[in-house]
Order: sequence, then structure tokens, then C-alpha cells
Amino acid sequence: MSLSLDGRVALVTGGARGIGGAISTALAKAGAKIVIADNGTGIDGTGADPTPARALAETLGARAFVESVASPSAAQAAVDLAVKEFGGIDILVNNAAILRDALVFKGDAGDWDAVIRTNLSAAFYLIRAATPVMRDQAKAGRGGNPYAWGRIVNIGSTAGLYGNYGQASYGSAKAGLLGLTRITALEMARSNVTCNLVLPFAHTRVTDMIKPANEEQAKYKERGMKVGADHVATLVAALCAPAAQKVSGQLIGVRGREVFLFSQPRPVARAVRTDRDWSADDLAPTLVTEFGASFTELATDLEAFNTDPIV
Repeated sequence: MSLSLDGRVALVTGGARGIGGAISTALAKAGAKIVIADNGTGIDGTGADPTPARALAETLGARAFVESVASPSAAQAAVDLAVKEFGGIDILVNNAAILRDALVFKGDAGDWDAVIRTNLSAAFYLIRAATPVMRDQAKAGRGGNPYAWGRIVNIGSTAGLYGNYGQASYGSAKAGLLGLTRITALEMARSNVTCNLVLPFAHTRVTDMIKPANEEQAKYKERGMKVGADHVATLVAALCAPAAQKVSGQLIGVRGREVFLFSQPRPVARAVRTDRDWSADDLAPTLVTEFGASFTELATDLEAFNTDPIV
């Protein structure tokens, strides 16, 4: 790897295994100092095992943070560890996530809260803790003037854009990351800190646990098993490169050797009355006649990406 991230300090959540482990490894190989925040929970958010984080930290010469970051105090403590051990924080990768799937008419409120807290709120807690440090670093000209080391990468999912059966909590949390990403990019632009949302396709514990209910899901799992997490890590490392300074507020997918720039919700059709206000009787059929051709179909992400990956 020719990319040099010497001098940078990165905090990667869920950073000990799967996609997170690949990201931690790639950033460390590029020269960054790493804090691996991973409490070793199960994919459903239960249990804890500090061993994976500590083992990878020892291998990479990194530091392990083994508390759950799904609280403001723990998020602040993780950022404080990076600053204390390595002198700052330049890269934040919000990758930690759990799954508790259920259909909307069967879902448990406690499971919903746990997924939103881990997959969305934790990202905010960490951004809230890290961005004041990044702003101070920008004022101090850390690494050069202007400061150009600041990078925030949120790891999303196409389930948050397309939807998928049984994933109301997971998809809603990942969709929420889009708004958080855009607003963070806007608010941190003056400090030259970028923020982007990465949509990964890769073999992870999530693909391992898929129990196909039909042939389409079986094919999706088979394709997913072919794609290594290293491709996701390469994209994250690229977003941290000096050449990516102008990339911010974007949704970028990666599936093996394929990289996608996703469009973002913007008006695609318009209906206007100039003579009087709309009535419900007028507006209901107009929604079909004027907007129908532009409606987004009810397809899941499994159906949208039903071709073989390039690996």
C-alpha cells in the first residue's frame, strides 16, 4: 500500500472482526495509529468478549477499547483514549452494528431501541465527542495548514435505502445515518473534515446468519460469501487519503471490485395548482397520474443487487 496515513489517529468501532477488522488493519498498514473499539458482542448485541479487540490491537500495535460505545459516556471515553494515547483523533469510522430482525407487526420495542441505540445513536455520540477535538486540531493546523486529516466514515447498508423484510430497526438506523452523514459533512466543512456514508457488500457475520427463505435469498447469500471485507477497507482507506479531501456528504457502495456512487433523495416530479388549494379529492388521483411514472418500486436490496459480484 503506497497510501501514507502517518501521523493520523483513527478510531474504528466494531473494529476487531469482519469489515471493522479489515478497516482497522488497512488503516494501520497505511501508518495510522488505531483505537479498536469493540466489546465483542454477538451479532444480536448480547454477550461480550474483549479477546478479539485485544488480540487485533496487539497484532497492529493499536489500543483496544472494550466497552460498548452505545452510550455518550463510553463514546467520550473512547475518544479520550485516542487523544491520551496518540495525541489526537483524525479518523472516525462508525462501523459497530447489531441485528434483531422482526416483521413490523411482530417487533419488540426493546429490540428496536437496542438496534437504534447501537447502530445510529452510538454514531452520533462518537461524532459528538470527536468533532470538537477535530475542530481544535483544525484551528491548530495539525498536520499542516489548513488541517486536512479529518475524516468521518459511517458504515451504512442498502437495507436503509431499499428496505428489506424483517429489518425495520436495522434499516431505519442505517437510513438515519444518511441524515447524520449529510449534516455532519455540512457542519464540519469549515474545519476541512469530510464525512461520507459507505454501503458495503461483503462476507460478514450478517451473511453467515442468513437463513434463506427462498431461492432469491439463497443466491444473495451465495454471492455475499464471495466478497471479501478487504474491498470495503480499501474504500474507507481511499476516503481517508489526501486525494479524497473534496469527497464529502456522499453515499458510496462497494461490492468487490465494483464501486457505486448512489444518488440522494431529491424531487423528481412536481404538481402545482395556481388557481386554488388542492383538495384531497383532486390530489389523490393526481399523485397517480402525475407521479406514478416516477414512483420507486417496492423492491428489496436483495432484488436490486441480484447479479454476481466482480471479485
